[in-house]
Amino acid sequence: MAKANHHSNRRFGKSKTLKLNVPDNSYSKKKSTPSKTMLQAFSNPDEIRLNKYIANSGMCSRREADMHISIGSVMVNGKVVTEMGYKVNLDDEVRFDGARINPEKKAYVLLNKPKGFATTTSEGKGRTVMDLVANSTTAKIRPIGRLGRNSLGLILFTNDEQMHAKFTNSKNGVVRLFHMELDKPLKFEHLKSIQEGFKYKGKLVSVEAISFIDGAPKNEIGLQIKNTGNTIFRKIFDNFNYEIVQMDCVTIGPLSKKDLPRGHWKHLSDQEVNNLMML
Repeated sequence: MAKANHHSNRRFGKSKTLKLNVPDNSYSKKKSTPSKTMLQAFSNPDEIRLNKYIANSGMCSRREADMHISIGSVMVNGKVVTEMGYKVNLDDEVRFDGARINPEKKAYVLLNKPKGFATTTSEGKGRTVMDLVANSTTAKIRPIGRLGRNSLGLILFTNDEQMHAKFTNSKNGVVRLFHMELDKPLKFEHLKSIQEGFKYKGKLVSVEAISFIDGAPKNEIGLQIKNTGNTIFRKIFDNFNYEIVQMDCVTIGPLSKKDLPRGHWKHLSDQEVNNLMML
């Protein structure tokens, strides 16, 4: 006798209703609010609100920055921005009343440069002065002025655009004193011509001061200039048929190499920064 199929005896009339977990797609009725963590995940860490950027630069408070933004006093990458809440990247060029500003804390590093290091921020140039000050600060500092790869002496680094502008202002720049060693003794008439200024390819070349060094041979001189480049030295001594054997920047304004060994750096004190800005 065949076994009865017990499945055929089930009573379907009173079976329980099967409930399914159907996802609610009615987004129009209720929208989910993203969490703070989710928002942070999608935010760009390199972006910062413009008013905060200005406040971090030390120019004014955030509230005051909003006011300056609203009246068109702020430019980003060459364009006036008046939008509240506008965001900028840290490497954007932001100008406040015409002056470029930086959201980093201002840093001032003085280096006593040795030979063999190029004064450049470019990569692929071998050893550079940036290698020597790499551990001095996290701020994006750059050198003011240049010294040749085989030149010695003081170089100032900063992210302060006002300080950079002060040095590059030909009328109100900062005087640097160099100890120059030439391939032969400098004639007195040539020293006098350099001091009085002379024409080089139709343009006037002048220095702040030049003199022989007491107790040193006549091929060693002291020379003061405000120019921050190197070409002026070539113009001067090429014109009078001298070659520069060695060049050493010994002072920048009131700053000197005292207690700063070759190849070492130091941070300027607040007083040293103030003294430079008052020149």
